[in-house]
Amino acid sequence: MFYSTLLLLIPPLLLAIYAQARVSSTFNKYSKVKSSLGEPGYMFARRLLDSMGLYDVKIERVRGTLTDHYDPTKKVLRLSDATYNSSSIAALGVVAHEAGHAIQHAKGYKPLVLRNLAVPLAGFGSNMAWIIFFVGLIFSAPFLLNAGIFLFLFVVLFSVITLPVEFNASKRAIKILPVMGMSKEEVSGAQKVLSAAALTYVAAALMSIAQLLRMLILARGRN
Repeated sequence: MFYSTLLLLIPPLLLAIYAQARVSSTFNKYSKVKSSLGEPGYMFARRLLDSMGLYDVKIERVRGTLTDHYDPTKKVLRLSDATYNSSSIAALGVVAHEAGHAIQHAKGYKPLVLRNLAVPLAGFGSNMAWIIFFVGLIFSAPFLLNAGIFLFLFVVLFSVITLPVEFNASKRAIKILPVMGMSKEEVSGAQKVLSAAALTYVAAALMSIAQLLRMLILARGRN
């Protein structure tokens, strides 16, 4: 049964592989197309944030490709090597998306608040849930099996809450890009990049749900 339940992971795994490939290809395509705005990512981010009154949000550079993120605990927008100095449509689209999270934070967007609250529990659940669950399987201990499932619920909750947070950030980005001076054609390219990225979050949510179903089936079989 342990190995047969692995079949549950195949569909979300295939989607994750497809999503990652699509993100890479779409980003690479539009990273070669320069925006008519002519601003590098960090300058565009500063102008965008200031236009929303978010003068207290800092901008920092972080290593990697597409490691861009907004840190609500420190009010810092971190831009990756691929976007910080780039003026491409892809880069500015990603920057606008991450700035969307800063706007969510400033406006108290409830799904973001819930996701931030779930971060420590999701982190603990991700690290400990399967360990506790496997010990429960080995010793046929229902309490440990249930404890592992309970902890993994926070992982699922986090991945599900992430969906509206990311979709909303992209929606805000697509709305604000024309206001910042980007043409309709350029916005369309940026939207394709963000739509491709959204698939990765869908795949992650489906994977976590499939993992939870697998745990439930295994626990039921052991009991």
